[in-house]
Amino acid sequence: MAYRPTHRQLEYAVALAETGHFGAAARRCHVSQPTLSVQIALLESQLGSALFDRTPGRVVPTDVGLQVVEAARHVLLTLDDIVTLAAQGARNLGGLIRLGVAPTFGPYFLPSLLPSLHARYPALQLYIREERPATIERDVAAGTLDCGLGPAPNSGHALAFRLLCREAIHLGVPRDHRLAGLRQVMPEALRGERLLTLGRGHHLFERVRELATACGADIREDYEGTSLDTLRQMLVMGMGLSLFPGLYAQTDLRMDQDVVLLRLDGWPASRDIGFFWRAGNGRAAQFEQLARESDVTCAALGLTP
Repeated sequence: MAYRPTHRQLEYAVALAETGHFGAAARRCHVSQPTLSVQIALLESQLGSALFDRTPGRVVPTDVGLQVVEAARHVLLTLDDIVTLAAQGARNLGGLIRLGVAPTFGPYFLPSLLPSLHARYPALQLYIREERPATIERDVAAGTLDCGLGPAPNSGHALAFRLLCREAIHLGVPRDHRLAGLRQVMPEALRGERLLTLGRGHHLFERVRELATACGADIREDYEGTSLDTLRQMLVMGMGLSLFPGLYAQTDLRMDQDVVLLRLDGWPASRDIGFFWRAGNGRAAQFEQLARESDVTCAALGLTP
């Protein structure tokens, strides 16, 4: 059988790469420095490649070492998933889920989901962090977050995605705008208009940019909104038009008399929303069950797959 590093050797290698010092890495791993040094040397010997350059006062991974350390991180995360899965079981979805949610969807969806989820899984704890989708994708792939809830990620095979719904996207215009009397518009009608958007890293930023390119509108990147409510306030002040996702529109814009929502014809005015997690995650079955529980909430809110 080919040689396989032990999980302790992988832990030592990751600690050494992150601290850059044998003594600091040994303290982190709760072993003596000679023990860690011997195991790193044994790992390099058995792999047949130098993983670290030893320089005075600093230890730096080699090019091969960087790749090995990154692979080691993923192996250790998978081992953590297995331990959590075995310890907690499927009855409470693992006991704790670190969930990243997109601020353009999560705050308007979770209030309808959480009461029923808590009633069904009273021991489940959800650590919820609102963040830009691009940041959530990065942190889920790195293992800082267990899974994310928001627009379909752009991380290719690094993340598994489970579709919940396809959410409509509306064009919002001020009540006194020339288009306000229409129910739907073609993208060409927006030529020369100013479009407001959230900052980079938000899915809506990309959609506004796509729309601007398609219709010849201008993006006001000098006035980026920090939230959908901020965009709404800027729109009401006549600073431009913007896109608003359907769930936000039906919850927070429903009674707003100053904003008119229009349907865009001839442009893909929707986005796929769902849960995503690291591909190969040992807790995938638990996240699938979380998604199935969420399907009921989507149906109640009128959100269709």
